[in-house]
Amino acid sequence: MASLLRLYNTLSRAKEPLRPIDSGRVRMYACGPTVYDAAHIGNARPLIVFDLLFRLLRHLYGAETVTYARNVTDVDDKINARAAERGITIRELTDGTLAQFHDDIRRLGILLPDDVNVPGRPPAMIEPRATDHIVEMTMLIDRLVTAGHAYVAEDHVLFDVPSMPDYGALSRRPLDEMEAGARVDVAPYKRSPLDFVLWKPSKPGEPSWPSPGGIAVPGRPGWHIECSAMAWKHLGETFDIHAGGIDLVFPHHENEVAQTRCCFGTPVMANIWLHNGFLQVEGEKMSKSLGNFVTLREVLADWPGEVVRLAMLRTHYRQPIDWTVRGLEDASRTLDRWYEAAGDAEPGPAPDSVLQPLLDDLNTPAALGEVHRLADPAALKAGAGLLGLLGQTKSARAQAAVAASGVDAAEVERLIAERKEARTRKDWAESDRIRGALTALGVTVKDNKDGTTSWTVGQ
Repeated sequence: MASLLRLYNTLSRAKEPLRPIDSGRVRMYACGPTVYDAAHIGNARPLIVFDLLFRLLRHLYGAETVTYARNVTDVDDKINARAAERGITIRELTDGTLAQFHDDIRRLGILLPDDVNVPGRPPAMIEPRATDHIVEMTMLIDRLVTAGHAYVAEDHVLFDVPSMPDYGALSRRPLDEMEAGARVDVAPYKRSPLDFVLWKPSKPGEPSWPSPGGIAVPGRPGWHIECSAMAWKHLGETFDIHAGGIDLVFPHHENEVAQTRCCFGTPVMANIWLHNGFLQVEGEKMSKSLGNFVTLREVLADWPGEVVRLAMLRTHYRQPIDWTVRGLEDASRTLDRWYEAAGDAEPGPAPDSVLQPLLDDLNTPAALGEVHRLADPAALKAGAGLLGLLGQTKSARAQAAVAASGVDAAEVERLIAERKEARTRKDWAESDRIRGALTALGVTVKDNKDGTTSWTVGQ
């Protein structure tokens, strides 16, 4: 079954079967957050998609066989500027932002290292930070300089793009088009407009480390080299899958390929390159200027994380997604129906009807359609579970919905007790008044046959 997994490879522009380089190990890398500010809803899409792939690979190959590295960029111009703006240290900014990021994505059902790593065994998931891998970056840079693929100029180290004949194979951009774009602002020390920075001198107050290439002044890495270094450290010179947003194909991923291949003399960096499509909000591109820029935390204040996850998965990962309130409402109603149908059943074996669409390039719309058709509670729980859904018991989900809504549970229980007293004395008018008050709070009550009353937030 594992060999039947087919993924769309950006490098070949075709679906290809996943054939792990090492039969006993599947290795995947994804570009993670730059921790200078709260993640926005667009950032959530690749996190959810690649978490689904990680879960699927573990299901197909075994949990001990899959290694997933998702990096954290904690050295960057935006980080420096934001820390200075807030009057805090860079480490305070990045630690605080990363903690918020973890809190947010855990609510989306995203697996974190603590969820999957087993003490005494090689880690299944690694979240490497750039600043912990400076030594590996300088080692790669020195190798590139020695091999003639990089050069030192004015205390910078730059990658020599013309030294790589097939540069641009991933993005398939014509060389003259790339050169035209690069000439907008060309530093005088560049040999070619396309050459990009591997290392640069640090300005006063910026983080700095001993420089490679024989440079005397301290400096810091460019953006692209960090992913080459972290992927090499944790996954090797070549690995199976490299994932990220479609906006990273050029220049970031193109430059990663150039650095890694020229450093190690390999034909590829990763066998399969996986990219998710763009996200827009209510039919428009998300931007602060349009006033539709939405952080993940803002969305999670109004919607349970599982609703956000399902709303994302309803669109195939390679297609553009239109993020709408209506889509969230539909996802919420769907989850309500599934939880009601599944109850607290223990999940059974993964249904093949749900698994098969996922094997076809993560076809989540088709997989969700199959979940809709499952009648058996145990099969429904297992089918949704493949997608990282229905992970809560009914009681836990009810508690989560209450917490997200801001409803005072104690006040609701008080009103329900008063309503029960009114019904006992057959004061129907008072009973109806209290039900109306509960409805105004967004609470729906249900009188059960055994004489008890249950309640939920929303419809």
